[in-house]
Amino acid sequence: MNQAFGGNIEVIGDYRAQLGETPVWCSRSDSLLWVDILQNRLLRYWPNQAGRVDIHPMPIFTSAVLLTTQPETFLVVSQSGIALYHYQNQQFSSLCAWPDDAAGTRPNEAAIAPDGSLWFSTMDPAAQSAIGGWYRVSIHALTPQRLLGDLLVPNTLQWIDGNVWFADSLRHMFYRATLQPDGLHIEQEYPVSGIPDGSTLTAKGELINACWGSSCLMRYQINGHQMIEAGQLELPVSQPSSCTFGGPNLSDLYITSARDGLALPVAQDGAVLKITTTVAGRPACEFRL
Repeated sequence: MNQAFGGNIEVIGDYRAQLGETPVWCSRSDSLLWVDILQNRLLRYWPNQAGRVDIHPMPIFTSAVLLTTQPETFLVVSQSGIALYHYQNQQFSSLCAWPDDAAGTRPNEAAIAPDGSLWFSTMDPAAQSAIGGWYRVSIHALTPQRLLGDLLVPNTLQWIDGNVWFADSLRHMFYRATLQPDGLHIEQEYPVSGIPDGSTLTAKGELINACWGSSCLMRYQINGHQMIEAGQLELPVSQPSSCTFGGPNLSDLYITSARDGLALPVAQDGAVLKITTTVAGRPACEFRL
């Protein structure tokens, strides 16, 4: 894996997140967005503006700020519900409330599907009970549709060749599933060592996974129904939480991390890291308004 990641690891800015998550590259503006879930903050890094980092307050337990088809209007996933966020004037427009059947949970993973819909997961805030699930929202169906339940910490959300790949972190398991009219059907399970957190895809369909608590990224080759370990990359943070490709050629790999729960965090814990690679990622999908 190190051969594909030829550059040095760069630490972005001075901000250190309690729980950094959901990095998203905005190609329109050449900027990176991510959130600090526990500090209720949106952060935005502008590499072409002397490394400027904007910090905006967010609702409680905001787990993702995602792209929409409207420039500078983003989709916010929080415990308060789903809303549009107009970046320039920092105003929110509510789209839908938190699901009625998800009381007592908070959001975790979230991503925009290839069809322009939002998928997001719920979890027990204490990460102890299997009360989490997956939900789907589109502009034409704003009541969240429950797709799957009985999950501990649903993470990773990637669409590959008609299948949905996700993980349950505390079950140490990846899943391949298909979307059916009545919800998400698990087709196959893939046990892994460690705690799989957020992931990204290369243009060739390789899955890069942040391994919470293991100070590394894992690389998996997805061949049809096979998931084959293809290497790992050591990181200077204890709890990498997610990753995404960005930059002008989508070859810069950005990695979020967390300080939460660490008795003796090192200087880099909670930072966003950047690695210049020899591979490329895929552009982020946009919520269809």
